[in-house]
Amino acid sequence: MRITVFAVGRMKSGPERELADRYLDRLKKTGTPLGLEFSSVTEISESRAQQPELRKQEESTKVLEALDQGGVLILLDERGKTMPSEAFAQVIARFRDNGKRQLLLAIGGPDGHDASLRDRADLVLALGAMTWPHQIVRILVAEQLYRATTILSGHPYHRV
Repeated sequence: MRITVFAVGRMKSGPERELADRYLDRLKKTGTPLGLEFSSVTEISESRAQQPELRKQEESTKVLEALDQGGVLILLDERGKTMPSEAFAQVIARFRDNGKRQLLLAIGGPDGHDASLRDRADLVLALGAMTWPHQIVRILVAEQLYRATTILSGHPYHRV
């Protein structure tokens, strides 16, 4: 299963990007033997529409354009479900084992995701009740994807 991180907003060079890239590089190495191929990070600029609802609609359209037919869509949203890392790893494994060819994990812009995109999502996930800066979310997503592969492979990186 191909994994893509889709982000509204561009991450500048610097220590945050380097850390996210480090985890994504680890994901590439550990995921491949498990049938989890890290594909890429797709970044788009925030919409310039005047109203938040229009911005969310435009950004959601771009998310859907990046999603293959039959692909899995996981949205990060503050109204989403929280889960332990082990459960997240099992969700990914279940999608893979059910023959899904793409998993797209979408990070929204400052206005969040459009309600129609949340309705379409296979999983709406929250990284807790707090609001996080975009750069930190990218790092957390990269680390949790890497952690999921270590859990699935029995690697000692994840300790309970």
